[in-house]
Amino acid sequence: MSEFSLELNEDQLQVIKWVHDFAENVVRPAGHEWDEREETPWPIIKEAAEIGLYSFDFIANCFGDTTGQLLPAVNEELSWGDAGIALSIFGSTLGLAGIVANGTPEQVSEWAPQCFGTPDDVKLAAFCVSEPDAGSDVSQLKTHAVYDEATDTWTLNGTKTWITNGGIADLHVVVASVEPELGSRGQASFVVPSGTPGISQGQKFKKMGIRASHTAEVVLQDVKVPGACLLGGKERLDQRIARAREGKSAKGQAAMATFEASRPTVAAQAVGIARAAYEYSLEYAKERKTFGKAIIEHQSIAFKLADMKTRIDAARLLYQRAAWMGMSGKPFVAGEGSMSKLFAGETAVWVTEQAIQILGGYGYVREYPVERWHRDSKIYTIFEGTSEIQRLIISRAISGVHIR
Repeated sequence: MSEFSLELNEDQLQVIKWVHDFAENVVRPAGHEWDEREETPWPIIKEAAEIGLYSFDFIANCFGDTTGQLLPAVNEELSWGDAGIALSIFGSTLGLAGIVANGTPEQVSEWAPQCFGTPDDVKLAAFCVSEPDAGSDVSQLKTHAVYDEATDTWTLNGTKTWITNGGIADLHVVVASVEPELGSRGQASFVVPSGTPGISQGQKFKKMGIRASHTAEVVLQDVKVPGACLLGGKERLDQRIARAREGKSAKGQAAMATFEASRPTVAAQAVGIARAAYEYSLEYAKERKTFGKAIIEHQSIAFKLADMKTRIDAARLLYQRAAWMGMSGKPFVAGEGSMSKLFAGETAVWVTEQAIQILGGYGYVREYPVERWHRDSKIYTIFEGTSEIQRLIISRAISGVHIR
């Protein structure tokens, strides 16, 4: 177990600089174009794969960092470049997290590398939880999986929505209900490999922000997968179902295990957006002159920037603490993972709004990036648990009361 420290070692600093250089030289210059196109930036993903940034080995090294700091720091840097492109590059990591959180060691070895493919044959992964009538409330999933013992086959039916890489992924990790009466405790995760009949893309969403990241519905119609595609295996599922029927405490839920692991990283992405807007505004305020002096000399502007910097640093400290706790196996007794995501998401929205205000009319037009950063920031108060859901988790944790 690593002691909590904010000091990064030389290897970590080198990796972070390497990612920052890619974000500065490749990602940021392309941000406006791919936001306008609203398409997956395949050339940039391929370039990331060619340098080893988009790869299972790189993500595995980040997961293996004993301080827990490397993966969120890398996400902050890439989102500083452009959040939509960053999500296109790191969107497969959520599918990977679903496999790692729920799969056996053998399943992880088999499926995890297939989330990324190779530089010559780039692959994408998707994690499918949300549904049209079950967003924040994952206990109400209608997608169901039925087991045929004679053929050791599961049949999946349902529709997933708001799925990053949905329908275009080579590998979908699908959370489905196997015992509906047990709610979230009666769910399991399944790997649906590329080429499986019955899985298709539904509606592709045209979004306010992160438009370079593909978001769509995933339709499952009589999708049959072998028993080996049940993450964790049938024996473990049967044991978990039996405990749930007996009213014993659950050892984990298919969807929530993934979200808990990913929240500090999502928080880091929001911090990256906020930092980009703050830095841009700071430079603008030094150069822009009104009434004969730089606008940063006006207290109203200087104080905005002071507050922006303070909130960004506070948000970063929260995600660093949560990431360290998660890696060190310390329980989130006060909802620390949710705290990091809640505060970072709302900070990104607030900071980018202040950036628009500092730039005035220039901040409102698409030729300047702060308008895009503000649009990108809003999703961080919505996806992977809305701000309201994060507050619910935190309030339950600190009170011990099942608040609704």
